Amino acid sequence: MTETIRPTPIRLGLIGDNIAKSQSPRLHRLAGAQNGRRVTYDQLVPAELGKDFDALFADVAAADYRGVNVTYPYKERAAAKVIVEDPLVRAIGAVNTVVFDDGGPHGFNTDYSGFMAAYRRVRGDAAPGPVLMIGAGGVGRAVAFGLVALGLEDIRIVDRDLPKARALAAALVAARPGLVARTGTEAVTLAAGAAGIINCTPVGMVGYDGTPLARTALTQAAWVFDAVYTPVDTQFLRDAAAEGLQVISGYELFFGQGVDAWAIFTNLPLDEARMRQELAEGKDVT
Repeated sequence: MTETIRPTPIRLGLIGDNIAKSQSPRLHRLAGAQNGRRVTYDQLVPAELGKDFDALFADVAAADYRGVNVTYPYKERAAAKVIVEDPLVRAIGAVNTVVFDDGGPHGFNTDYSGFMAAYRRVRGDAAPGPVLMIGAGGVGRAVAFGLVALGLEDIRIVDRDLPKARALAAALVAARPGLVARTGTEAVTLAAGAAGIINCTPVGMVGYDGTPLARTALTQAAWVFDAVYTPVDTQFLRDAAAEGLQVISGYELFFGQGVDAWAIFTNLPLDEARMRQELAEGKDVT
C-alpha cells in the first residue's frame, strides 16, 4: 500500500494592531486550497502577546514561519529589520511582506503594486492630477510612490507629524525631480484644487470611527481612495460617492497586495477571479 505524503503546511502570519477584522487570513487559506496546500495564518498583535514589535518579530523570525505580512503601525519599523533588495522599496522605506529564508529575512512592499492595480482598475490610464494625501506612514509612502509611477506631478501631504510629511515629500522629489510637493498638518487647507484625495490613516477603520476630511472639502475633487477596507464602505467613501466622485475602495488595495504577497511567499499560481468570488461569498477553509 502506498502512503500519500502531504506537504507540510505553509505557516504565515500578520503582525499589526487592530487586525481582528482582517481578511488576510482567509485570502491566504483560500489561496492555499487552490493549490492543494494547507495554510495557517496567525494574527499577531504585539500588545495582546505581551511583547513589543521588536521582540515579536525576533520570535517569529526564529520560528518556522515562511513569512509574515506587516500592517499598521509597524511597516517602517519592519523595513529596518530586513534585507531589501529592490531600490524602489528601499526608497519607500516601508515593507508589508517579509519572507524568512536561509539568507535572512527579506522585505517587499505589495501595497505599492496593490495600489497601482486598484487605481488602474477604476481609473484606467487617467492621470492622477493634483493629489491631497492624508497620512505619511507606511501605507502612505507606498501609495505616494505608486502615484509617482502613475504620472503624479503635484502632491500635498498632510500628517500630524510634519517632519514625517516633509521627509516623504523630499523622497518623492528625489525620485521624480520637478514634482511639486507641499506639506502641512491640516487637510482642509490643502484640499482646494486637488483632483484626488487619499486617506492613508486608520481614521474610518473599525475602532477608529470618523472621516479624515469633511464632505464639504470634497466638492472640487474628481476621485478618492481610502486605504481602509474594514469596513469597505467608510464614511469618507460614502461622502465622496454622494458628491459624485470616482471611488477607489481600500478593498482593491487589500486584494492586490494579498495576491502579490501570496506570489512572493509561495511562487504558487492563483485564480484571481475565483478568489474574488470566494471572498465575496464568505468562503473559508478550516
